[in-house]
Amino acid sequence: MAADFERTSALPRDVTRRDFVATAAAAAAAAVTTAATPVSALAAAPRSPAPTTDSPEREDALFEKSVAELGALMARGELTSRALTERYLQRIRSWDQQGPRINAVIELNPDAAAMADALDAERRAGRVRGPLHGIPVLIKDNSDSADKMRTTAGSLALADSTPLRDAFIVTRLREAGAVLLGKTNLSEWANYRSTHSTSGWSGRGGLTHHPYVLSRNTSGSSSGTAAGIASDFATVGIGTETDGSIISPASICGLVGIKPTVGLWSRSGIIPIAASQDTAGPMCRTVADAAALLGVLAGVDARDQATRASVGRVSADYTTFLQADSLRGARIGVARAQAGFHLDVDRAFNDAIAAMQDAGAVIIDPASLPTPSELGSAELTVLDYEFKAGLNAYLAARGAGVAVRTLAELIAWNEREKEREMPWFGQEIFIRAQQSGPLTDKKYLAARATCLRLTRTLGIDAVMAKHRLDAIVLPSNQPAWTTDLLNGDHFTGGDTTYAAVSGYPSITVPMGMVLDVLPVGVSFIGRAWEEGRLISYAFAFEQATKARKSPMYRMTTVPAKYDGRP
Repeated sequence: MAADFERTSALPRDVTRRDFVATAAAAAAAAVTTAATPVSALAAAPRSPAPTTDSPEREDALFEKSVAELGALMARGELTSRALTERYLQRIRSWDQQGPRINAVIELNPDAAAMADALDAERRAGRVRGPLHGIPVLIKDNSDSADKMRTTAGSLALADSTPLRDAFIVTRLREAGAVLLGKTNLSEWANYRSTHSTSGWSGRGGLTHHPYVLSRNTSGSSSGTAAGIASDFATVGIGTETDGSIISPASICGLVGIKPTVGLWSRSGIIPIAASQDTAGPMCRTVADAAALLGVLAGVDARDQATRASVGRVSADYTTFLQADSLRGARIGVARAQAGFHLDVDRAFNDAIAAMQDAGAVIIDPASLPTPSELGSAELTVLDYEFKAGLNAYLAARGAGVAVRTLAELIAWNEREKEREMPWFGQEIFIRAQQSGPLTDKKYLAARATCLRLTRTLGIDAVMAKHRLDAIVLPSNQPAWTTDLLNGDHFTGGDTTYAAVSGYPSITVPMGMVLDVLPVGVSFIGRAWEEGRLISYAFAFEQATKARKSPMYRMTTVPAKYDGRP
C-alpha cells in the first residue's frame, strides 16, 4: 500500500515523460474512445507556460462543488453525469497532460463516458443508487479493476497484464453508481522498493508534480490521488496507506484524508505491503465529501478477514457526524512531542489549537505520545515479513498474463529491466524483504507484539485514558520539500506511525498555509472504530477555520511581493 517513513528524492530525466494510458476529451465531445490512448502520442503537443502567480480561476464552477451539491444539481435536472465527466476529462487534458503538467493521472477509463450515460439513464428512470450516483472518482493504481484499465502499482513489470476481478472497494464504487474516471500515479510499489526512492515517482508514470508549487514534492505514495483531487480532476479520490500515504500527501496537497481503522475498508484486490497496517481511504477537498465516501465503501468482505471485526461498528452514513458544534466540550489532547519540527508549522498548529478552543474544546496541552526508539525497527521487521507474504499471494492470484509471480521473480525482472525500471534508485527493500522467513517466525511475532504494545497499550490507549481524551491532535506534515535528484527527499516532520502501526483511525484537515503558498494540515487520531467522532471534530474545525486554498501552480514558494518575515 504505502510506506512513507523513508524518503529520498530523484527527478526523472524527463519530467514530461508519460508511460501511462489515457484518453482526452473536449468539453463538448460526443463520446470517449473505446480503447485507451497512450499519452506518449500527445507528448508532442505545445507546452503552455506554467502559471506563476495567484491561483487561476476555475474555468468551470462545478469543479469545487461537493458530492452533495453535484447530486442536488443532477436531481434537479440541471446537470448530467455525462456532462460532468466530460468536463473533468477536458480539465485533465488542459492541466494534467498540458499546461502545468501535474502528471497525476496514470490512465483514464475509456468506458467512463458510457458509465456516465448509463447512470444518467438510471436517474431518468427513477433509480438513484445513493450519494455517489454519477459522481466521477479517481482511484490509485494499486487497486484492481477488471476492465480496460491496468493495475500496476506504477511498475512496468505489471503493465502487460490485467487483474481477474475488481478489488472489493472498486466493486462497491460500481454498485454505488460512481463513475470510475481513471487511475492515479503513485510512488512505485507504494514507496516500498528502495530506501532511496522518490516520492511520487513510478517507472510507468514518471513524476507527479505538486499542484501548489510545481517544483515541490507531493509526498507518497498516494501522490497522484492527492495532486489530482487538489487540481479538480475528479470529485473525490481513493488513496491507500500503510504508514502515511493517505495522511501525508493529502495534507501536503491541501486535502482532507481519512485513514480508517484497519478492517473498515476491505483490502482484497489491493496490491499489498502489510496486512496488519494496510488500508484504503478517502482523499477529498472537504470533510463532508470524505464522510460521504467512507460509509459507502465499508463492509464485510469474505476475502479479507480483518473486515469481520467491523460488524456492528460501522456507520452506513458518516455524514450524520457532520456537526459544526461537535468540538464544544470535547477533550482534545495536544501531542507536543510530535510537533516542534518547523517554526511555521508550529505557528499554524498553535493557531489551530486556538481555533479548537474558541469552538469550545477543552484543550489538554501537552498530551504527547511516547517516542520509543525501538518502534521504527520493529515496524520495519513487520513490514518486510508481511510484504513478502502478501505480495507473493497477490502475484500468484493475479492471472495467467502476469510477468512475475513471486517477489524473487520481481527482483530478477527489475534487474533485467533496470535501465527502464531503476534509473534513479534500486530495490534494497525488495532484497531485504526477500530474506524474511514465514509469518510463524519468532522474530516477526515478537516485532508485531512490540508494535502493538508501543502504539496501543503504551501509546494511544494510555495517553487517551490518562487525560480522558476524545481525540489527540498533531501536525500532519512539514511544508512540501523541493524535489531534488542529487540530494534526495528532505523529510523533517509529521507523525503518521502511531495511527498506522496501531491500526487506529486518523483524519487530516487543512490548517493553514506556509508563506501563503504551501498547505499544512492537522491530524485528529483516536481509538479503533471512532471514525464518526473524528469526522465530527474535523468538520467542526474545518467550518471554523476554512483554511483550505486552491492550488496556485507556481514555480516558486516566494510570493511576488514578499519582503521578509519577522
